Amino acid sequence: MGRLVVIEGLDGAGKHTLTRRLLDAFSALGVRATTVAFPRYDVDVHAELARDALHGRLGDVADSVHAMAVLFALDRRAAADDLRAVVAGHDLVLVDRYVASNAAYGAARLHQGACGEFVGWVHALEIERFGLPVPDRHLLLDVPRAVAAERAAHRERTEPGRARDRYESDAGLQDRTAEVYRGLATAGWLAPWTVLDGAVDLDHFALADDVLV
Repeated sequence: MGRLVVIEGLDGAGKHTLTRRLLDAFSALGVRATTVAFPRYDVDVHAELARDALHGRLGDVADSVHAMAVLFALDRRAAADDLRAVVAGHDLVLVDRYVASNAAYGAARLHQGACGEFVGWVHALEIERFGLPVPDRHLLLDVPRAVAAERAAHRERTEPGRARDRYESDAGLQDRTAEVYRGLATAGWLAPWTVLDGAVDLDHFALADDVLV
């Protein structure tokens, strides 16, 4: 079985870029690695509905923290068997957003911390009830909210169809989510966490070596 490594961080933190560069590093090292990204907006109906809600197209669905969390969780549940198969067929699988993202954003919306009720509720739903694969490692791209916001705004300006959604455009929510992420990292929630400074250039080969340990 391969290792399941999750990359987490705010919208605009640079998760996609880090994933791509780590894949290049693993390829150079002869490691069979691949990537999976959540939410699967163009694949799963639950993720599609979540996107519609975040853009105001499903009435008041997005007002419910738990309803949104269930939609994101159902997307991962539908992918669970395929994810297990991918992990079995590779040395390492990088996941761009996973269960911790649901925990962090939902807790932040409810003004709770990493040890609050909502984080426990997500664990009970996704890990215990749905039986999703548990990560071996988390990488948290920790960037100043202003930096992440500018990157998200640049993406909105330059990439068709990338208008910021309700979560991405809420500065207060992004600030609170960053704090929850840090709390999850400190607690070692689900798996060990490595916190990375997403505002500086990283040595991707050194990080790849570290992830493989």
